[in-house]
Amino acid sequence: MPQLQLPVFPVGTTAITPELAFERREDQVVYFNGHLPVFTHGTKDLASFRFFTTQLIVNGTASQGQIVKAFGVPLTTVKRCCRLYRERGASAFFKPPARRQGHRLTPEKLAEAQGLLDEGKTVPAISAQLGILATTLHKAIDDGRLKGLKKKDPGTPGECAP
Repeated sequence: MPQLQLPVFPVGTTAITPELAFERREDQVVYFNGHLPVFTHGTKDLASFRFFTTQLIVNGTASQGQIVKAFGVPLTTVKRCCRLYRERGASAFFKPPARRQGHRLTPEKLAEAQGLLDEGKTVPAISAQLGILATTLHKAIDDGRLKGLKKKDPGTPGECAP
């Protein structure tokens, strides 16, 4: 016959469920099942927080509502994390987000824009010709994806231009 476990937690903890609680200790968050610590992560480790709380939900240990109430996080974020866990597994929480590929400044457009820059055309003129925002072209120049015209040295202060 199973024994009843009393929900006895260390002083200073916050209940998640009648069986689970958490406590912030300096720069760590510690999760408890009764007096037994079951998981810990840094206070700034968002990936571990999302991973562990999502695991509690997926395993049926806590509900989405209990996580929202205990930690004050948005329900949509909790649902998004659950979907991420179910679709891509635990490792998805610890991978950096995939870098987006621009859809305006394709490699072909980059080559075309570079050719126009080499001809001496201005960024606004290239922008109008290619249908790409001038700011997009300036970002590409700043990032080094495009080589822009070199700015002329204004000279030293106090010099007069001939």
